[in-house]
Amino acid sequence: MLPVALDAMGGDRAPGEMVAGARQAVADHGVPVVLVGRPEELGDTGGVAVIPASEVIGMDDDPGQGVRTKKDSSLVRAAEAVRDGRASAMVSAGNTGAAMASALLRMGRLKGIARPAIATPIPNLGSTPTVLLDSGANAECNVTMLVQFARMGSAYASLRYGIAEPRVALLSIGEEKSKGTPLVREVHSALAGDETLNFSGNVEGRDLLHGAADVVVTDGFTGNVALKCLEGSLRFFMETLMRVLRADDEVARAGNVVLDRLAPVAAELDPEGTGGAMLLGVDGVCVISHGSSSARAIVSALRVAHDLAGAGLVARLASAVSS
Repeated sequence: MLPVALDAMGGDRAPGEMVAGARQAVADHGVPVVLVGRPEELGDTGGVAVIPASEVIGMDDDPGQGVRTKKDSSLVRAAEAVRDGRASAMVSAGNTGAAMASALLRMGRLKGIARPAIATPIPNLGSTPTVLLDSGANAECNVTMLVQFARMGSAYASLRYGIAEPRVALLSIGEEKSKGTPLVREVHSALAGDETLNFSGNVEGRDLLHGAADVVVTDGFTGNVALKCLEGSLRFFMETLMRVLRADDEVARAGNVVLDRLAPVAAELDPEGTGGAMLLGVDGVCVISHGSSSARAIVSALRVAHDLAGAGLVARLASAVSS
């Protein structure tokens, strides 16, 4: 199995946490990894191989311009490693737009795909995550794109989570098929008539954490807003809960009991265990991790990338769209 190319320079905590995650993935899980970045800044890689790259596309850089002008950047070199058959997949916690652009421009687009989409797993307590796509790649979409997102999302959920016939839903402002914008209503009709999908109708934003569907389809603007609202709400809830439980000594004693019960729930909701988002529609496996990813999050991302590359994700997506 070819190694997973890890952008060692991308992310708020690079390169330290990237290198630590790579070493842990190799040592504890047997995942082959190659680091991509400036060798002189990586420190002790623990024997993990390095592909040199002298430039870095920063979090604030323009994605397209960064990929075009910084051809020796860690992101571009990681994508080229996949394209050239030196790596099975790529992982980056760096600039999301640049990660998408480098994968698209270097790996290429799958035949027949209008636009790639970012698929983000949203945790559901006691069940498999809900795959939300698009969660940020395409602010404006048409019917063809959203139908393709549904097909790719269904194939991805089936392969990654072992769901035989994933339930596919459309994000809207009501469950009725008459609700939503003209585009949403037209997409609803197209999905309902697609015999390759197990389409269950519309869902609302409040349903995303309740397992109402295995795959939820929307445009990238709406999906990103929904995702950031969920992240902010969960963070607000946890911070408020901790503040209340630490109000005084009496509450703190009771809180110790409550926190023991909440720990497994928090672990399920922790985004660092999901492995990051997947860019679907490019001719290669590309995992996009959160910018603040720790070594633990990188280990999860590397494992997911390795497993899905080995399971033939790209071929499954191509088949789903061509059908």
